[in-house]
Amino acid sequence: MSAEQEQDGRQIRCLVAKVGLDGHDRGAHVIARAFRDAGFEVVYSGLHRSPEEVVQAAVQEDVDVLGISILSGAHNTLVPKIMDGLREYDAFEDTLVLVGGIIPDDDKDTLKSAGVAEIFGPGASMDEMIEYVRAHAPERR
Repeated sequence: MSAEQEQDGRQIRCLVAKVGLDGHDRGAHVIARAFRDAGFEVVYSGLHRSPEEVVQAAVQEDVDVLGISILSGAHNTLVPKIMDGLREYDAFEDTLVLVGGIIPDDDKDTLKSAGVAEIFGPGASMDEMIEYVRAHAPERR
């Protein structure tokens, strides 16, 4: 079984989500393509999704990984709402949540306290992100 697959033979399923009014999605598309090329199954949310829409998509698609791309500066408001929504649906423990974008150093601890596993900023290596997902994606029961 390849590193991209879990114990039950499924590919790692990822949702790449754009939340809020942020209309810049080139980075999200680059991440989605890199994850697909690495063998992950990827769903892209499209632009301007509410936290509730992102949670619904993550739950309905039964994703292992939720990658939130946010460049709008609203990360301290929107990301915790997503984390709370995942908890409401009992999906928090089974979902690795990553955040990508321009996140000030002073805000990283706040996001991690909310449950974000890792934050990848500008210049992060695609290989680093892919290996992080492979190493940390939850195993299916």
